[in-house]
Amino acid sequence: MEHRLYRGDMEVVCATLPETVRLDLVYLDPPYGVGSTMSTRDGVGQARGKKRRGSGRDAYHDGGDVDALVAMLEGGLRALAPHMAPDGCVYLHLDWRAVHDVKVAADRVFGRSAYCGDVVWTPGNGSRGARGFSVTHQTLLVYAMGGRKKLTFRADHPLLREPYAETSLSMHFKREDEDGRRYRERTVNGKTYRYYADEGRRLGSVWTDISAMRANTPLLDEGTGYPTQKPMKLLERILRASSSEGDTVADFMCGSGTTLAVAAALGRRFVGGDRSDVAIETTRARLDAAGVAYTFVDAKRSASDTAADMPAADASPEPATS
Repeated sequence: MEHRLYRGDMEVVCATLPETVRLDLVYLDPPYGVGSTMSTRDGVGQARGKKRRGSGRDAYHDGGDVDALVAMLEGGLRALAPHMAPDGCVYLHLDWRAVHDVKVAADRVFGRSAYCGDVVWTPGNGSRGARGFSVTHQTLLVYAMGGRKKLTFRADHPLLREPYAETSLSMHFKREDEDGRRYRERTVNGKTYRYYADEGRRLGSVWTDISAMRANTPLLDEGTGYPTQKPMKLLERILRASSSEGDTVADFMCGSGTTLAVAAALGRRFVGGDRSDVAIETTRARLDAAGVAYTFVDAKRSASDTAADMPAADASPEPATS
């Protein structure tokens, strides 16, 4: 299957997908329920994020109704579920406003046994004025269709490793091999394992080393000016961890197209979508600039055409009145 990009709501797009499509990895970065219209930065001096004086175009409205957000996501996940590969996984990216409600809804769709835990990501934007603790992290809920034992997680790439603590290095890594590399050995059930200090340890569930600034500053080419754009390194880590070359990766709320751009660069096929016209415009420009060939489908228009062909619900004759 070739790369595909859809304009339309997630539920509609999933219903439009051919029955044979199986998704190996899905990343979703939905609205968070902030209660504001989110705007772009289209030019010098413009503001991005929550709409205010001096903002660029309106990208999408992120209402503050958490119940409505959860209902929208649950409908989308139910439409998504039949297209998941048996060993596929879903990453749901949220913040404190709705993450717990969405977790319960996702449990209803995929089953509690599919839940594999969560990742805490600190974008590095700093603390802001607030009552109590200022929330400086976001959360990625991770689901595997075959349960935790079937979760694809490849820890051999450098992006999936982190340095050992200095205390661990000084206490345990006291040997050197013929090349001068420090290591330690552990024997478990009669088998000896060797760990090298320069390879680092498997990445944990708290990610503090990827700054959101790379995607948000106009000083770097990565930034598109789209609100809430995520850094490419974050998506590369997720894709390298839970997919392989040739797999199909999907993002039905693709925003600026980061997931799709990274998937194409890593040799994955992508299925992207978004209901925002500005998101689709931004994504298409980004993919075109990168020389990525894809098929574009206007699912929003197709759904409108189908609705126009159906008789209206109130088309029956009105009852006679006296």
